[in-house]
Amino acid sequence: MKKLTTPRVLVLLCLCSPLSADIDSAIKAILEVDSEGRGNVAASKAWQELSKGDAGTIIEILHALDDANSLAANWLRSSIDAIAQKHQAKLPVAQLQKFLADHTHNPNARRLAYELIRQANPKTADKLIAGMLNDPSVELRRDAVQRVLNKAESKNSTALYQQALEAARDIDQINQAKNALTKAGEKVDLPRHFGFLMHWKVIGPFDNTGRNGFATVYPPEKEINFNKSYKGKSGDVKWSDHKTADIYGMVDINEPYGHLKEVVAYAHHTYQSPEARPAEIRLGCKNAWKIWLNGKLVFERDEYHRGMRIDQYTLPIHLKKGANTILIKLCQNEQKESWTDQWQFQLRICDSTGTAILADNRQPTPQPKAPTRRPKKKRG
Repeated sequence: MKKLTTPRVLVLLCLCSPLSADIDSAIKAILEVDSEGRGNVAASKAWQELSKGDAGTIIEILHALDDANSLAANWLRSSIDAIAQKHQAKLPVAQLQKFLADHTHNPNARRLAYELIRQANPKTADKLIAGMLNDPSVELRRDAVQRVLNKAESKNSTALYQQALEAARDIDQINQAKNALTKAGEKVDLPRHFGFLMHWKVIGPFDNTGRNGFATVYPPEKEINFNKSYKGKSGDVKWSDHKTADIYGMVDINEPYGHLKEVVAYAHHTYQSPEARPAEIRLGCKNAWKIWLNGKLVFERDEYHRGMRIDQYTLPIHLKKGANTILIKLCQNEQKESWTDQWQFQLRICDSTGTAILADNRQPTPQPKAPTRRPKKKRG
């Protein structure tokens, strides 16, 4: 999700332990570096000043990382590395632990805090990572999961493999746990386990020439009527049923419509919630997209082909008891490279820890089609 750019760093500079005017100015100068590199000369001078700081300065720089763009973050991380190298014996472990425990901080800053703790006290770091199986930071969670996987392998424990599977978000770790459980005779239904939505109604294609379709309001954004036809890009279009048997819930829009370019499609799902409750939509998608819940826009992202992974986007929502409608708009652009061919998404409903919330109307997981065998040729 987009990060709020409130000036909380400036507030923290005033509220936390006092900084010298030089350190204060140095942090501000680095934060002013823009995406095109303007301000790099001033940042270089500021970096030299920051690098003279004592070990306590590290905490203030970590706070600054919360609101730093990627270029500014590089300067700030580099200054932390320089300070840590000079003051390794005096790293503020207690303050670093407090920073790490606060999930509102930037995940990369929290990861850096953890690495500094590990540098100062490996035993403390090992104890901390054991409690991060449900951490919102993907990298910290990965280390915690790997720790459990290593124990599961050494003890040949299905219980530990199941624990790792619950927490894993990276494909290689999910597969490692799933394969071990399957080998042990355990049945693993990954789509159900993670709560991926497998059954959809889809409609399209609509026009996205010049990438204008993202902002264009097509009929599905105005009404949902599964019995009506609408004018599409190349003729009338109507809703149809579509399901996926992909074990990671990947819904391939190329399947019903072909490998098209400069097009828009919509997917709709009705989710029956057993109760009113807070939840999260977690989405993976490398195309431009918009999502509505019960007719209200939740979030949108007008980017193409930036890669994707499980839980790439986390969108806090509130489910009402009973029927909840989910509508997703999926845009494909004009690029022709092979790596731009994918027009797909995966979506699941879960709680804040990533545990699936299964709908009352969830259907059985579709099974992959068995490969067709060609008849053997008779020998003459």
